[in-house]
Amino acid sequence: MEYGTIFIILACVFGLFMAWGVGANDVANAMATSVGSKALTIKQAIIIAAIFEFLGAYLAGGQVTATIRKGMMDTSLLADNPELLVYGMLSSLLAAGIWLLIATRAGWPVSTTHSIVGAIVGFAAVGIGVDAVNWGKVGTIAMSWVVSPVLAGVASYALFRSVQRLIFDADKPFQASKKYVPYYIFLVGFIIALVTLFKGLKHVGLELTTIEAYGAAFIIGVISMFVGKFFINKLKFDPGADQNYHFTNVEKVFGVLMMFTASAMAFAHGSNDVANAVGPLAAVVSIVQSGGQVAQESAMPAWILLLGGFGIVAGLIMYGKKVIATVGSNITELTPSRGFAATLAAASVVVFASGTGLPISTTHTLVGAVLGVGMARGIAAVNMNVVRTIFMSWIITLPAGAVLSIMIFFMLKGIFS
Repeated sequence: MEYGTIFIILACVFGLFMAWGVGANDVANAMATSVGSKALTIKQAIIIAAIFEFLGAYLAGGQVTATIRKGMMDTSLLADNPELLVYGMLSSLLAAGIWLLIATRAGWPVSTTHSIVGAIVGFAAVGIGVDAVNWGKVGTIAMSWVVSPVLAGVASYALFRSVQRLIFDADKPFQASKKYVPYYIFLVGFIIALVTLFKGLKHVGLELTTIEAYGAAFIIGVISMFVGKFFINKLKFDPGADQNYHFTNVEKVFGVLMMFTASAMAFAHGSNDVANAVGPLAAVVSIVQSGGQVAQESAMPAWILLLGGFGIVAGLIMYGKKVIATVGSNITELTPSRGFAATLAAASVVVFASGTGLPISTTHTLVGAVLGVGMARGIAAVNMNVVRTIFMSWIITLPAGAVLSIMIFFMLKGIFS
């Protein structure tokens, strides 16, 4: 291809911009419950996110990438003009990046998955033809937008009710929290380890049988539990603290738990959402390197995952505060125990989806989970105005991505052909 090097450079720049947007908007979601519940300061949240997002993207980011690439459109129609696919992937990355920047400025937690899916569908339908889009696949993804917040909402509601029953309704809540919280920590370690072992280590070259994976996940869960127990035992009961808010001491115990769930959420998020930034980038690189062949699948070079991980962390550090405020403080008032229920529920749903290859939206899942926790305390605990604005921004995201992508597609086509 005559402009091969230029295309790869553009893909890297646009991919980095898109990853930056994922960090600024989406990772902020992943950390919002921890910051909003005051379990972590914003600085601690950024450090945890940086480490675990990066690990998630690098170790477990390979699985979902295939879904975004292969499933959305019929690439075989482009065998004769591969440059159209290059323009399309470049315009999708830039369009999604621009929309994320606009949304983040407004403090809207929108879905990076929708942004990129909308962009790809937009250019494919207009630039290639309506038949090029795999509408069945788009339908499945659209369904997951309803399913993921509902699943997460139900799970977080159930989790928070279990916390209320076992701990807050106990005669001695502080003692009860010291007794039960380690089991919740075990659950976090077990779930996240299981997914990583099943899905994430394929391209590191580690293949485990099902029994080995369950065994290893169980051990990791137990280790997390003992580490958590160690930190919990260092907490001192402060009788004076409970005067204003009856459960201040209990919430301290949940603060320890939030460290684990925040790490888990960041890992789950990195594994699921790095695909949005690096999928189209990998497509461009594979087309250029193969001299214009459009492969249905392309291997994910390690440097591309590294670039994605780096962009995500940079976006979070530079611009993540606005969305953290929306999800962490404005939907419903969060305490560490509520934040824990929301985060663990969301992480479990994301991890389950990542394992089945369903490109769900972490944003929708998390907002659904925060709503579920709010509902557990009654509808009055939820700020419906904020929820309405968030839902509206979700609906606009797909068409916004599509329109921007179509415009950029024709510009690129005009410049290069």
